[in-house]
Amino acid sequence: MQGTVDGFTYGLVTPLVAYLMACLGGALGLRCTTRARRVARSWRPGWLALASAAIGSGIWTMHFIAMMGFTVDEAPIHYDKPTTYASLGLAIVMVGVGIFIVGYQGPRGTALFTGGTITGLGIASMHYLGMAGMRLDGRLEYDTLSVAASVVIGMAAATAALWAAGQVRGFLWSVGASLIMGIAVSGMHYTAMAGVSVHLHGTSAPITGDSPASLLAPMLIGPLAFLCLAGVVVLFDPLTVMGRPDPAPAEPEAGVPAHAVAPSARRPALRPRRDLGRQRTRAPQNR
Repeated sequence: MQGTVDGFTYGLVTPLVAYLMACLGGALGLRCTTRARRVARSWRPGWLALASAAIGSGIWTMHFIAMMGFTVDEAPIHYDKPTTYASLGLAIVMVGVGIFIVGYQGPRGTALFTGGTITGLGIASMHYLGMAGMRLDGRLEYDTLSVAASVVIGMAAATAALWAAGQVRGFLWSVGASLIMGIAVSGMHYTAMAGVSVHLHGTSAPITGDSPASLLAPMLIGPLAFLCLAGVVVLFDPLTVMGRPDPAPAEPEAGVPAHAVAPSARRPALRPRRDLGRQRTRAPQNR
């Protein structure tokens, strides 16, 4: 027997809040990635790790806020704690791999493609691992086309976000890029959910796991608190919060000659005009 699936139990509340969480995590992650490419190498891993945690937490929070609006009329839904926690760890680790690749190699060419692919697969893996943590008296079935489309959207969204992290310069541009990233990540989630159907078993066996209210609500407090703290760090001047970075200039980007990054470092200092004037006046005498 097929179950009656409703992905919008609370109307537009859960999609809008989920979208805002994806935008918040994306904005913080983009700012941290941009900052990482502007500081010396010794400071870079910290900013990239913060970016990975921000984006991963934002995506995970978006997914489970949206899942709070997913119900099956004929069967209650519970969630398995270890699997749900594992999906959060998977999101942060996979996003981190892509962020570190682009953070050190630059958002171009092979590095961008590799980082975007790994990050996109991480987003999709987090989604389906979180779905695997659902417990109900039935079996989830997925439409192959919807699954493939969701993975492609996730990879495209991740690649665009990593590219934006290397191109965006101002805060307003980062906000705009995060809004687009939020649309892409939310679109990936609801594209995947559009292909979900539930085949009910029709048994009276008790369902293991915790209800969404008792499990998801407390679990969301941690990532939300982290996103707020990360937002405070990003809003303040990093030199004030984390101290002054190394006096050595940041490493040049991969594939870019050193003179293109810092031409002034190799150009001799110009002499004052008065010195040039003295040289001209003494020139006839020295011949």
